[in-house]
Amino acid sequence: MPLDSESSPSSSRDWFFPSPSFNQSTSHPSQSPNYPRKFTIIPRHSHPSLPDWKNPPKTPTFRSVSSSSTASYGDPKFGRLRRRVDFTLRSERRTKHEEEGDVLEQKQGVSNAVSVGKTASGEMGIRIAGQRVKVRWQMAFSIAILMAAFGSLVHKNFSLHNQVVVLEDQISTLNIRLQACHLLDPPDIISILQESDHLSSKGLKILALIVSIALLSMPVFVFKYIDYISKLRSSDNSSEKISLNKQLEYRVDAFLSVHPYAKPLALLVATLMLICLGGLALFGVTDDSLADCLWLSWTFIADSGNHANSEGMGPRLVSVSISFGGMLIFAMMLGLVSDAISEKFDSLRKGRSEVVEQNHTLILGWSDKLGSLLNQLAIANESLGGGIIVVMAERDKEEMELDIAKMEFNFRGTSVICRSGSPLILADLKKVSVSKARAIIVLAEDGNADQSDARALRTVLSLTGVKEGLRGHIVVELSDLDNEILVKLVGGELVETVVAHDVIGRLMIQCARQPGLAQIWEDILGFENCEFYIKRWPQLDGMQFEDVLISFPDAIPCGVKVASRGGKIILNPDDSYVLQEGDEVLVIAEDDDTYTPGVLPMVWRGHLPRDFIVPKSTEKILLCGWRRDMEDMILVLDAFLAPGSELWMFNDVLEKEREKKLIDGGLDLSRLVNITLVNREGNAVIRRHLESLPLESFDSILILADESVEDSAIQADSRSLATLLLIRDIQAKRLPYREAMVTRGHRGSFSQGSWIGEMQQASDGSVIISEILDPRTKNLLSMSKISDYVLSNELVSMALAMVAEDRQINDVLEELFAEEGNELHIRQADLYLHEGEELSFYEMILRARQRREVVIGYRLANADRAVINPPAKSERRKWSVKDVFVVITEKE
Repeated sequence: MPLDSESSPSSSRDWFFPSPSFNQSTSHPSQSPNYPRKFTIIPRHSHPSLPDWKNPPKTPTFRSVSSSSTASYGDPKFGRLRRRVDFTLRSERRTKHEEEGDVLEQKQGVSNAVSVGKTASGEMGIRIAGQRVKVRWQMAFSIAILMAAFGSLVHKNFSLHNQVVVLEDQISTLNIRLQACHLLDPPDIISILQESDHLSSKGLKILALIVSIALLSMPVFVFKYIDYISKLRSSDNSSEKISLNKQLEYRVDAFLSVHPYAKPLALLVATLMLICLGGLALFGVTDDSLADCLWLSWTFIADSGNHANSEGMGPRLVSVSISFGGMLIFAMMLGLVSDAISEKFDSLRKGRSEVVEQNHTLILGWSDKLGSLLNQLAIANESLGGGIIVVMAERDKEEMELDIAKMEFNFRGTSVICRSGSPLILADLKKVSVSKARAIIVLAEDGNADQSDARALRTVLSLTGVKEGLRGHIVVELSDLDNEILVKLVGGELVETVVAHDVIGRLMIQCARQPGLAQIWEDILGFENCEFYIKRWPQLDGMQFEDVLISFPDAIPCGVKVASRGGKIILNPDDSYVLQEGDEVLVIAEDDDTYTPGVLPMVWRGHLPRDFIVPKSTEKILLCGWRRDMEDMILVLDAFLAPGSELWMFNDVLEKEREKKLIDGGLDLSRLVNITLVNREGNAVIRRHLESLPLESFDSILILADESVEDSAIQADSRSLATLLLIRDIQAKRLPYREAMVTRGHRGSFSQGSWIGEMQQASDGSVIISEILDPRTKNLLSMSKISDYVLSNELVSMALAMVAEDRQINDVLEELFAEEGNELHIRQADLYLHEGEELSFYEMILRARQRREVVIGYRLANADRAVINPPAKSERRKWSVKDVFVVITEKE
């Protein structure tokens, strides 16, 4: 139906839009019904260009369109209608095309998802990344707007303040002029100035309050932003990036861990920030000056009770906030101080503090020998008023101090300092002042010999790697003789080695052939009696060694350190050797400050009663147990014993395996000259196995700490003690009654019919040497007097202490323990004197020189112990042929 201009627009008006084709066909009313269908299918890109429909003919109605219409399209009435219709159609078409585009995109997305799944996930990742970038840009833009607004506010505030200052200057100038013209009274001028000052200070206070609030709220926004970014990152499961808050926590933790003063510095910065923020806030809410407000803020922090005098809501709120922050800061400060004190005491308790000492003795490691070693070093330092001994081991400091306290011996003024640490770590070595120590002792660990020696080798490598260098020498205890070359190769001239296993083995062989020699070695090696000392005496230059022997009233010379031969020590030199300049004399004395050369006495040499040479007789020796260095003991016995001697080996190692171990150890059985090996298999703690042996026929029996139990000192000693008692009991029952009656009278205080008494009688028939590892077993054997024992750990500790005090003594000990050179020997008195002959000890020394021997002591027939370096050497006394003398002589 027809529509006029005043009627409401119909539905056709929403889609009607004239086109050039429509303008050309306005004279054909028959085509009007096709307009809606024709124009609804026209796409957006097919719209006519602007010049074609800017001036369409004016149409009064939609149905009656005449070509005679002369109205232009530029009429305002239709211009407004066309513009509205145009926008309506555009929005409709845009919405429709967007819907069509969304449908197409969905279809395309579904097809792509079906065909290629990875492409969809990639697009999703791109969208997520785009969203992240968009969110970050939005946050950054928001922060920038806030910062710009804040900067603008601050700038405006400062500009207003400047304007106020300028106006105040102008007012003051005008006031001065008015006062000059007597138009204004001075009180009015003062009130105006005060008012202007009040306005100026009020602006500053508002600014200070705004700045303090902004600075206080800024960390909140920063943390919120970090938390938001972290949550946004964590929402993507495929992302491997670490969240921002974790990175920030890691940086803070690393800063606090790396820098030792980070925590106090952070606390100081927090305190200063709280003082500044509190002072600004107080300046904004009170009438005080800025300096007074800062000081008041500090008083609120230092004493939270100072805020009670505040008046007004604003000052009270600010003062309470500052006081609360002050309580937190002082709580953190107390925590830091408490932690620092606790950490320091914990460091002291656990032995982490540095040792500030010099010329001290450093012991690295922990073993059963430590107690004896500390005792010997304390005795050696007694003449100096005590010394400093530092012990470092991989144990807790309190445990070490407790174990040392349980030893219950007198340290004689020596201080023992314990530290926890590893000798393989240079920082721990520097902690005990290793470069300033006068001697460093490396103890062997209990357990496997190869592992112990390997650790000692690594320790020597660490010691040689100290940048500051070493002032003293290194004494290394080794368990296997084969590893000595490696340690000396690494350590060079700084290292002195003591092979404990080899030393004990050789001592056992010497003591088995000479009963009583173990006690003599204890006296010489220990610092309680007499020991070796080397010193130069210029007044002895040009004197023959025979005269030097009788020049010391309180010492016994036994060798010379020859300067012309590079400082080589010669034991028992020729009588005709003349001391040269630079030579030093080796003596046996009680201490290094107890002897000095005296006036040369007149001594009668005399003559030996006879030219007697002790013949070598065949011996029969039994070895009970198995040691790692069994092949070395066999070689030493083959060198010492007379031809035709027998060596019986009784242990639970199979005979074929036994021969294989000896051959692998380097022993050539075909090269044994003086001894014959006899193998027996059995357990040394089973009586019936021992009864199968001819125990009463052996000259010497050596009970070894078996290789299978040597890791445990108590177990090894229990086994050795059980074997000793079984052997003595079997020997006592096999002895004839007549021999028992002869030897019963002089064997201690035990009753004649007691079991201990019978074993004492049996001990006269053969010598039994037991290898003892635990010093506590010493009392059991010394009380029963059924064995001439060897205290292994104590003798090794004595040797380590002696070499630590003077490294030159190691050459002396090595020669005395070796197969060649000189050795300690016990001689019968009838080799030097007649029965009842009266001689002084000096005369005995000169008589022994005729046999190329150095007499160092004696043991009387009715005495239990030998006397080394006897006093009153010039006094004469009666001697018996049953007495024995201890001499240093060449090995036969």
